[in-house]
Amino acid sequence: MIFTCGLYGLDRQVYYRSLKRSTVRTDKAHKVVLLVEEKRMTQPKIGGKKLYFMLKESLKSLNIGRDKFFDILRANHLLIVPKRSYHVTTNSHHRFRKHKNMILDYQITKPNQVWVADITYIGNRANPSYLSLITDAYSKKIVGHHVADNLNTESSLIALRKALKNKTVNLESLIHHSDRGLQYCSNEYQRLLKKNSIRCSMTQNSDLYENAVAERINGILKQEFDIDKYDMETKLRKRIVDESIQIYNEIRPHFSNHYLTPNQMHEQSELKMKTYKTKNQSKNVFALV
Repeated sequence: MIFTCGLYGLDRQVYYRSLKRSTVRTDKAHKVVLLVEEKRMTQPKIGGKKLYFMLKESLKSLNIGRDKFFDILRANHLLIVPKRSYHVTTNSHHRFRKHKNMILDYQITKPNQVWVADITYIGNRANPSYLSLITDAYSKKIVGHHVADNLNTESSLIALRKALKNKTVNLESLIHHSDRGLQYCSNEYQRLLKKNSIRCSMTQNSDLYENAVAERINGILKQEFDIDKYDMETKLRKRIVDESIQIYNEIRPHFSNHYLTPNQMHEQSELKMKTYKTKNQSKNVFALV
């Protein structure tokens, strides 16, 4: 080694310092990878920004900044590339009454002011499953859900009944927002809303931005938690969805919640919710996600 250093005109101390720095960098990167893998045990595809927020203190002790953190993720193929898929679950061609959109330009300042409802496809042709969700628009907390192997109105009713079990909600000031699907327009669903003095709001066209919160939550559950990835029976899929929603509500920080979890955001009403702007600013649409 002495001969080699002399041959190439290198100082031995410089060489060993460089070797030591390289070893330290490799060791730090390995520790970061382990931290990321630990978080992704329960949140398989959580993105880099939220990982950085969740690991900030540990990364600070390793003297790893944001840019270096993303360099390590990139070098170890740990960056997540979102995949988008869309299945139509809305049948708006029916005889039932459709309601106006009540939340255009509506200011949401606290929990349980607006609930958004949606149904998303999470199965496959062999074992189709559908997830009915009720989500609080302010906190992004999923307050009611149900998985079924069909698109019957009863599945959506079960999700709503679960949400209504929260006795602290002032139902008379609550707006229920959904698309114009048969399930939400049905007599049974409308009776339950009316019985609880909940006002009904619906999208006016097929623009996804009109129910942006619901679409965003659907995407998180599918892209980060893989709830629709595996071929399984509805009973097992229900368990996976239950566990994923529990992690989502209790552990996952949400950008529009100022990186609070949905549960944390739901317990307060001081923070102003963040919004994403629509691509077409001339459209007067609800796009709070």
